[in-house]
Amino acid sequence: MTQGDINGLILSYVYPLALLLIVEFIGKKFKWHQEFTRKIIHMGAGLWIWGILYFFDNWQYGIIPIATFIILNFLFYKYQIFKAMDTAESTPGTVYFAVSSTILIAWLWRTDGSVDHIPIAAAAIMAMTIGDALANIVGRKWGKHKYTIWGTTRSFEGSAAMAVSSFIVIGLTLFLLPGTALSTHSIPFSQSTVAVLTLAGGITAVAAESVSPKGTDNLFVPLLSAVVMYFLAGALTV
Repeated sequence: MTQGDINGLILSYVYPLALLLIVEFIGKKFKWHQEFTRKIIHMGAGLWIWGILYFFDNWQYGIIPIATFIILNFLFYKYQIFKAMDTAESTPGTVYFAVSSTILIAWLWRTDGSVDHIPIAAAAIMAMTIGDALANIVGRKWGKHKYTIWGTTRSFEGSAAMAVSSFIVIGLTLFLLPGTALSTHSIPFSQSTVAVLTLAGGITAVAAESVSPKGTDNLFVPLLSAVVMYFLAGALTV
């Protein structure tokens, strides 16, 4: 274990807990809607993927805090410890997001010199982190045209926000992350490959978000978009 791993472990618990407390306080002070504070926490937590890649030198330690939050988020959800994140009407979406993030990082992140596929995992996590949050915020404020699939109602405006933001964050992640200090063992993609993966990953993310029963999009959006991008990348770079 390196000093970076130690720093990463400490900060990976301090950061999200501080985020919860701060948003809880600000949300109460300014009387923010619970769903809005929940999405702020969702985005803040998902963005920590960059902190994990920055601090940890060994992926085996980097996965520990994410896996731990499967249990912590379940306890937060079950006992509604943080009202800014969970109420009696909330779904266990935060638990599902920790599960999908743990699976993706365990599957795709490598720091031992073998080929690292963390850019694909990070792109899928960012699609869920930014895309889903903006879909919810835009849908609630401007969503006039509704559609219902399997009992869950969403808006076309929210889905459009999900599509645009997913394309942007996936494209930027796949273009900028490979080969950098955060992922030294990943292979940079050509611009054409980035374009194809962005299109495929974004469409998959939007489709998964549209049909997933409430809360389970946190599981299916990152997992399905990552699977599609991973195998498509393999086919395009043979």
